[in-house]
Amino acid sequence: MVDAVQAEEAARRSAEEWLSHIDSGNAEESWRGASTAFKDAVTRDAWAASLGKVQRALGKPLHRALRSAEYHTELPGAPDGHYVVLKYDTKFEHKERGEETVVPQLDRDEVWRVSGYFVK
Repeated sequence: MVDAVQAEEAARRSAEEWLSHIDSGNAEESWRGASTAFKDAVTRDAWAASLGKVQRALGKPLHRALRSAEYHTELPGAPDGHYVVLKYDTKFEHKERGEETVVPQLDRDEVWRVSGYFVK
């Protein structure tokens, strides 16, 4: 059984390490550090292109604050598992009120890794 509070904390640490690669523009390292499901769904080149497009439009993140963390065992369109949905209020260079959603999952080797990343 997974403890939700411990899961949320471990997932947050993993997500923030992963976001540091995004923030520095290192698409390669962020892809490499993502979950198995993420890498199965998105090629390295497609990820780099997609991330680059978003980063050019929004600019660098200037400030990020965690708004919520919610543990789930089911998410729409994803197999059952252990997930934490993290929502950040993020100020970007070209977008004052952005929102990042980062979804770490407990990967096959029992390590929390990002399986989804969405920006609004």
